[in-house]
Amino acid sequence: MVSQPVTDTSRTVILLGTFDSKGPEYAYLRQQLIDGGCDVIAVNVGILGTTDLFSVDIEADQIARAAGADLVSLATHRDRGLGIRIMSAGAAAVVSELHESRGIAGIIGTGGSGGTGIVTAAMRSLPIGVPKVCVSTVASGNVAPYVGIKDIVMVPSIVDVSGLNAILKGVLSRAAGALCGMINAARTQPQGDRPLIAASMFGNTTSCVDRCRVLLDEHGFETLVFHATGTGGRVLESLADQNLVDGVLDITTTEWADELCGGIYTAGPERLDAPGRRGIPHLIVPGCLDMCNFGPLGTVPDIYRSAGRQLYEWSPEVTLMRTTSDENRRMGEIFARKVNEARGPVAVLIPLRGFSMLDGDGEKFCDRDADRAFIVALKQNLKPQIDVVEVDCNINDPMFADQAVEMMLSLVRSRTRS
Repeated sequence: MVSQPVTDTSRTVILLGTFDSKGPEYAYLRQQLIDGGCDVIAVNVGILGTTDLFSVDIEADQIARAAGADLVSLATHRDRGLGIRIMSAGAAAVVSELHESRGIAGIIGTGGSGGTGIVTAAMRSLPIGVPKVCVSTVASGNVAPYVGIKDIVMVPSIVDVSGLNAILKGVLSRAAGALCGMINAARTQPQGDRPLIAASMFGNTTSCVDRCRVLLDEHGFETLVFHATGTGGRVLESLADQNLVDGVLDITTTEWADELCGGIYTAGPERLDAPGRRGIPHLIVPGCLDMCNFGPLGTVPDIYRSAGRQLYEWSPEVTLMRTTSDENRRMGEIFARKVNEARGPVAVLIPLRGFSMLDGDGEKFCDRDADRAFIVALKQNLKPQIDVVEVDCNINDPMFADQAVEMMLSLVRSRTRS
């Protein structure tokens, strides 16, 4: 059984923020945490000074030094963008070290866009499972750059974090209560004792993954399912990189189609790397490589619409584009390179009657020539000792899920034997 995410059993929390400009707000938040039974480590990331309203444990000069910078120089130049970048890097380094050396039960901070950037950079340095709460003026907008792939709770501040008032006090009190509640839950939550399999899924492969999950449960495994929308793939890779899963059942690798074609659900060029790098058993399937994802129909790039590419309006928010033989060939070459570099047990499983529900016989995206282009390129570039199993069915047929689970279990057993 691979170790679970670290959750410390203490009551020590980090209160992190710009104490130079928001001293009263942080003093109030600090007292709420203390009243909730927490021990507080106050970390100041304010470049222009500090506060005398409470005791500060780590001052901004230490944060700047952790990023290889000098606080006096930062304050003198008054370059806000540079200051945020430096203090974000320093805060992440200091908070990560605090967690590794002392164990941290949680972290909380607040701010506008700049303060939120620094606070959440520090939060992203902590493992999944450590409670993280950020009260922010930008929490009602696009928070993806702030949250990344970590479990950060973003709380809208409602009013600006600029002076205490009845509304802000209420928001800060509830945020402190939320952090204390999460810490209590983490202290009492039983740790799982079953080995973990990470699986990737899409709407077009749900039937397959659902059956795999049931079968793996019967064999004593717990399955973590990740929606292959970019973020899901990055989280899956992150957990594998932290060695927090015992196997990866990569049924749905569609994020590579988006990476190649410029779709909205790319997980980046590192997708498929982490399991191999860590030697984690990895079964790879070309699930939904027949499609690339865009937003509403009008957002599909002109280069594709003018070329007459096959499009399908999956929902008002998502338009699917059928990938071509050339694109599938290129993905076959990429997959082969990724698989060849794996340091652990790895294999490829291919459904010959469609990579998705829409690629089934007679369905809208059915194009066996394009599918074959992937298969041929993969096999031509793959090391001969790596198993490639082809099944004469659609990816969502029960027999395919049965084969996938059988191969996944075999890969896990082979790692155990070695």
